[in-house]
Amino acid sequence: MIICRAPFRISFFGGGTDYPEWYENQKGCVLSTTINKYSYITCRELPPFFDYKFCLRYFKREEKNSVNEIEHPIIRESLNFLQATQSLDLAHHGDLPARSGLGSSSSFTVCLLHSLYCLMNKMPTKRELALNAIHVERGLVGDVVGSQDQVAASFGGLNFIQFGGQAKIFVEQVPITQERCRELEDSLLLVFTGFARTASEAAKEQVKNIPLKRDALFEMIDLVEEAKSVLCSNSDITDFGKLLHAQWCLKKTLSSKISNQFIDDMYQTGMANGAVGGKLLGAGNGGFMLFFVKPENRQRVVSSLKGLMHVPFRFEWLGSQMIFRAE
Repeated sequence: MIICRAPFRISFFGGGTDYPEWYENQKGCVLSTTINKYSYITCRELPPFFDYKFCLRYFKREEKNSVNEIEHPIIRESLNFLQATQSLDLAHHGDLPARSGLGSSSSFTVCLLHSLYCLMNKMPTKRELALNAIHVERGLVGDVVGSQDQVAASFGGLNFIQFGGQAKIFVEQVPITQERCRELEDSLLLVFTGFARTASEAAKEQVKNIPLKRDALFEMIDLVEEAKSVLCSNSDITDFGKLLHAQWCLKKTLSSKISNQFIDDMYQTGMANGAVGGKLLGAGNGGFMLFFVKPENRQRVVSSLKGLMHVPFRFEWLGSQMIFRAE
């Protein structure tokens, strides 16, 4: 039996420049971190005592006899991609809701591929995991998604990630001190809006609008560089929060599907009660909102967002891992 886990991520800056529709012609980059919330995959070779070859449990249960009968597109295409031939008993669990802006779909894909590789006695590199997950999601399933989530889930950590060129991805861990990292963690507040959405659907209009939003995307790239400089310097950490606010204002111009009245009101409530900045995570229109709040104002912001759940977290540094194996 194999158990693997892959972390969820928080994308701070640069989301939208990680779509191949952009970075195949222009520079793309993001600043993001993984957090200690995970997708888990448990899998083993199914014993030969059943009248089906695949037993799959996620939010539903499937019992199938061939790969192409499998309804879950990521599982089906991952098995086809790896040319897996053995029978499979597989279960998925997640620490947080799916379709919530934390890269959960790509965490699932990375974790699934990692688990299948391990079951086949292969050990992929983090780079292989990331590129193969991108290929499965975009090339085989046909989802309209960016490339940052797969990279974050594979590598883990607080990273400056560049996209484009022959190498396609370049990952640099942001060189900040432990004290600075804790200062950043203590200033972040993660709040669930209470509703989820499908990232691929929310992203379609954004990708369609890329030729019309070049100036905004170039400004977002500049914000990535500025935010990285803030973290690596001794400047006031609240400058990071102010840049998040600028990022959110730009992000909302990319598509009409990124925000709505509920999200705008929620953001304004947080800002009126002590938040310095923030942004909706993921493709938009639901999921988790991230606020940057000085620790002394944290409880006031939480209290102002009545009925909305906030989720404590810490950064994570290891990326996708096999955490258990039993023969």
